[in-house]
Amino acid sequence: MAIGRARFGGRHLSAPVKSGPPREPPRPAPAPPPWWRRWLLPVGLAVTALLLLVPMFARPSPQPLSYSEFLAKLDAGAVTSVTVAQDGALQGRLTDGAAFTSQIPTALDPAPLTAQLRAKNVQITATRDSGSWWAVLLSFLPLLLLLAFFYWTGRRAQGALADGVTGFGRSRAKIIEAQRPMTRFADVAGYEGVKQEIGEIVDFLRAPDRYASAGAKGPRGVLMVGPPGTGKTLLGRAVAGEAEVPFLSVTGSAFVEMFVGVGASRVRDLFEEARRRAPSIIFIDEIDAIGGRRGGHGRIGDDEREQTLNQLLAEMDGFDQRSGIVVLAATNRPESLDPALLRPGRFDRQVVIPLPNQAERAAILAVHVRGKHLAPDVDLLMVARATPGFSGADLENLVNEAAIRAVRADRTTIEATDIDAARDRLLLGRRETSNALLPEERRAVAVHESGHALLAALCPHADPIAKVTILPAGMALGATEQLPEAERHLYHEGYLTDLLTVKLGGRSAELLVLGVGSTGAANDLAAATQIATRMVREFGLSQVLGPVGYATSAPHFLGEEPDEQPHRPYSEQTQQIVDREVGRLLREAQDRALAMLREHETQLRDLAELLERQETVDGGVVLDVLAGHHPGAPTDQAAAGDR
Repeated sequence: MAIGRARFGGRHLSAPVKSGPPREPPRPAPAPPPWWRRWLLPVGLAVTALLLLVPMFARPSPQPLSYSEFLAKLDAGAVTSVTVAQDGALQGRLTDGAAFTSQIPTALDPAPLTAQLRAKNVQITATRDSGSWWAVLLSFLPLLLLLAFFYWTGRRAQGALADGVTGFGRSRAKIIEAQRPMTRFADVAGYEGVKQEIGEIVDFLRAPDRYASAGAKGPRGVLMVGPPGTGKTLLGRAVAGEAEVPFLSVTGSAFVEMFVGVGASRVRDLFEEARRRAPSIIFIDEIDAIGGRRGGHGRIGDDEREQTLNQLLAEMDGFDQRSGIVVLAATNRPESLDPALLRPGRFDRQVVIPLPNQAERAAILAVHVRGKHLAPDVDLLMVARATPGFSGADLENLVNEAAIRAVRADRTTIEATDIDAARDRLLLGRRETSNALLPEERRAVAVHESGHALLAALCPHADPIAKVTILPAGMALGATEQLPEAERHLYHEGYLTDLLTVKLGGRSAELLVLGVGSTGAANDLAAATQIATRMVREFGLSQVLGPVGYATSAPHFLGEEPDEQPHRPYSEQTQQIVDREVGRLLREAQDRALAMLREHETQLRDLAELLERQETVDGGVVLDVLAGHHPGAPTDQAAAGDR
């Protein structure tokens, strides 16, 4: 299921504004760098290129001659001048103006050559070094560039040391002033209790005298806990919009760096900045990045994270209560936080932000459909009823997917079919039109889904049937959708028994009509086994095991991966009893499903044939088939189309 960010609607809270202590003037902005600094690198590259290329193109390269060729030219009188270097290198010109180079063998006596040059009236010049000043400059150029680089980095380090540990110790918090318009509580739909509890913090910062007159102390910290996508960060932004005080926002990962001590330095700088701007609010998003349990696991980075956490604990417990600083944090992993961080005096309150209920989902949908064109057949209450377990971010994604589907159909109006298709895409996956089933597979899927649908309509405690389809989507070859009539918080034994019966209805229908089972019931069997296991091991619904409950593990919002060999708080003999009871519950549910389907075998076959023809039918058609109406009638066919 997609996780994202949700926007909600609600009421706007207001309170009288009280002036706080005088604030210090803000820090002066650093002076901008000189204009010539940006041109240092391109000018240096251009000069280097000129030094390398100009000597190559300044004059034509001289012709290299061997010593024998040079002597032949000299005997012929074709040499006009030569320059002799100390190492025996020769450079000269011929009578036609061409330049040449050669090398005098060091083992030969130069006296005969000198006499021969004089005899030919050749102008002789001696030089101490054969290289040019270009070569000397180029040889020192890498060293000069290296020295310039070290000088530049040294100057930057000296400037950074004035701000902290090489510039990394400064806090990276975003400071939002009171005059800046932000999200308000009116943009948060539902969660009235949560907004009221967080609104007390805003009211305390605005009017601390009201609480002081009654001897009440304002909270130092509030921890918002909830599954991903429920709007914790959105509520933090709403607090920034409602509180007419500075709001310092930072994420937990912004404190941790590769340098030891940087995180603690940033925590100190953050609280110093908050004190200068008091009264103020510090918002730390994803605080579990630095607030995890201290255990010394020996992993890289644990020492730095623990130092950061220790500094945070000291700052939250040490700053003056009258300074008007409140720490607001959000996390979806409260079980991983250190107990010292959760004690009173640091985080005094824990506000749980659960998944929205049906009424809150309808209010959230009303916020997300603002500015969109809805068809008259769209009922937001029905959509909210059809999306149990959806978070605010999931509902936002649902509306967006429906709008995308409407655009693909060249429409600007979102219809009910668009929302239904978007919901199926989020729950089942994208529908593949090219994923065609074989005729025998199509028949098996139709029988399987018909078994689920009929038992959902026959079981008294099962949720009502909404739609049945045999169109493949994602990993599912078909789907039977049930919509709960109301938001359930407690499940009795009759509901769980009917749930097992419906889960095994597809396999029972295959055994009854086709005579054999198939792999299509794998997911149903896994889900039914999990439900039966919890009924026996956790809910105490086994007469053999008795009223004993063994919880599997502590609840986790993110669903951590279980260990390969989880620790069981009971013996192997108890595990054998659990296995026998789970098997008994599943066999009884399958026998019950087979018995109910045998009584309505004609309706089962009729519904399977109808699904093969129309591929998708709604819950009303299933009830009509169960009542004995002929499924092939035109009125029934018209009613059995996609909603």
